[in-house]
Amino acid sequence: MKLIGIHGLAAAGLAVLLLSGLLLGPETVLHRQAEDAASRMARGLAAIRACAAAAGHAADPADDPNGTGLIGLEYSELTTTKGDPAAKRTSAVPDFAALFVHLYSQAGARPGEAVAVGASSSFPAFILAALSAAETLELRPLLIVSLAASQWGANNPRFTWLDMQDCLNRAGVLTIRPLAVSLGGEDDAGRGLSESMRTFLASEAGKRGFPLIEETDLERNVSRRMDLFRTSAGDTRIAAFVNIGGGAANMGADAGILSLRPGLTSPPPPAEAASRGAVHAMADAGVPIIHILNIRGLAERYGFPWDPVPLPDPGTVTIRGIPVRSPFAFLVLAAAYFILAGVILFRMRRKIEVHS
Repeated sequence: MKLIGIHGLAAAGLAVLLLSGLLLGPETVLHRQAEDAASRMARGLAAIRACAAAAGHAADPADDPNGTGLIGLEYSELTTTKGDPAAKRTSAVPDFAALFVHLYSQAGARPGEAVAVGASSSFPAFILAALSAAETLELRPLLIVSLAASQWGANNPRFTWLDMQDCLNRAGVLTIRPLAVSLGGEDDAGRGLSESMRTFLASEAGKRGFPLIEETDLERNVSRRMDLFRTSAGDTRIAAFVNIGGGAANMGADAGILSLRPGLTSPPPPAEAASRGAVHAMADAGVPIIHILNIRGLAERYGFPWDPVPLPDPGTVTIRGIPVRSPFAFLVLAAAYFILAGVILFRMRRKIEVHS
């Protein structure tokens, strides 16, 4: 009789395990994909560190104590605006790729669908995070990058975002090629850069066969990007638009855009036609917006450490607002187990009483 009871309890445990597959399955898979994306980003960081050293851009312990190789210079001919080195260092936490997995999921993205990514080179680690998550989820990232950068971004002419992307492709971390690149700077038209630097960037893009967006007017610049995103997506749904950094063609030139909350966010406030960016056009089309700026606000919203040394290992940051398991599902499973166990024990007791 005791043996029957043990078998019964084991059967109850098996039943609950099968039920857990139904209740927790998708969430568990998503959690595992988030860890995979974070691990992919960590591999990317290691690859970039090695490539940066090979390019003569070894990490400066003062500016880049974690030795990522992603932290650029205080100033160079590629520098567009001021930047916060602590924000740049924070962006290198590998679990930001895990955050992107959850944000894409919350936006409703499904495998095979596209995500449009408009990025400046000011935050190369966030580009790596967004692409690591997209490739892990089997999404099609449609990437357009502006090549100039703010302080401590990818602003070293000897190691630009294009060099980093080459490095990531060679290492097998990423397979993506951008749809196009732009110069960056004012109106994302290269204003503020020297003529020699404009020529240098155009040459670097040309060597790789990347189309260069050279519109001098902000409206035409935004329109060109939207055409590229739509044409490249084809019949595929664009499930989200990711803005990384403060590129004018992505954010527009209206001051109201600065009120946009970082992370998966609401549509931006209205703006005049001449001041609108891709983020406005995407929101008008009903595409969810993932906004990556105001990095301290982003870190606080999702529970990331600020300027950590050393960087947390992949999978170790508890991301705020992203439940690993549904409390409801846990309660259902616990109740199911105790009900089944109670029924089995009750029947055992009745049989013992009958045979005694």
